[in-house]
Amino acid sequence: MSQKICVARIGAAHGVRGEVRLWTFTEDPLAVLHYGPLTTKDGGRSYEVAKAREAKDHLVATIKGVTDRNAAERLNGLELYVPRDRLPETDDDEYYHADLIGLAAETTAGEPLGRVIAIHNFGAGDIIEIAPPSGSTIMLPFSNAVVPTVDIAGGRVLIELPAEIEGDERDDDRDQGIESTSTPTAGRPRESGDP
Repeated sequence: MSQKICVARIGAAHGVRGEVRLWTFTEDPLAVLHYGPLTTKDGGRSYEVAKAREAKDHLVATIKGVTDRNAAERLNGLELYVPRDRLPETDDDEYYHADLIGLAAETTAGEPLGRVIAIHNFGAGDIIEIAPPSGSTIMLPFSNAVVPTVDIAGGRVLIELPAEIEGDERDDDRDQGIESTSTPTAGRPRESGDP
C-alpha cells in the first residue's frame, strides 16, 4: 500500500451552504482539485473537493455531498490524505516532507546526530527537527547552508551545524558543542517540494 501524504486540513464552516475553509499543504493550493478522492489518515472515509476558490490565507471549498452548515461543521479539523503515488514526481532538489521523515541526520564530518522527525514552517521558512538518541530534539533552519546534502536513496541528510544557535543551552549539548533552540535563526529556505 502506498504511503499517504497529508495534503489539506478542513477548517470551520463558511456560510450556510456547506462550504468550508480549507488549508492546503501543496505548492499550488488548488492542486487538491486534481487528486481525486482524498481520505482520512486511516482510509475509512473519503471526500472529494468539488470546487474551491482562494481566500486570504486558505481556500473556501465545497466538498461533494456536504450541503449545509451543520454537515460542514462536523468536518472541522479533519486532515485529508492522498496516496504518495498520486502526487507528481519532484525535481532533483525538491522533496516531499514525508520523504525526509526517518532519514538519519549526520554532521558533514560524519558524526551521527539522530533522525529527522519533522519539517516545520512557522512562517519564517522551513525548520528541520532532529531527534538525537537521547535528550531534547534539535531544530535547525532547513536551508542549503545548514542542510547541504539530502540523500534520500542513501537514507540520510548531512548537517553543517551553525557556529551558534540562539536559545537555552542544555548541559549535554554543551559537551557536544551544540546549543538547542525552539526558535532557530531563519536561513534561506530550501524549496521543499511540498505536495
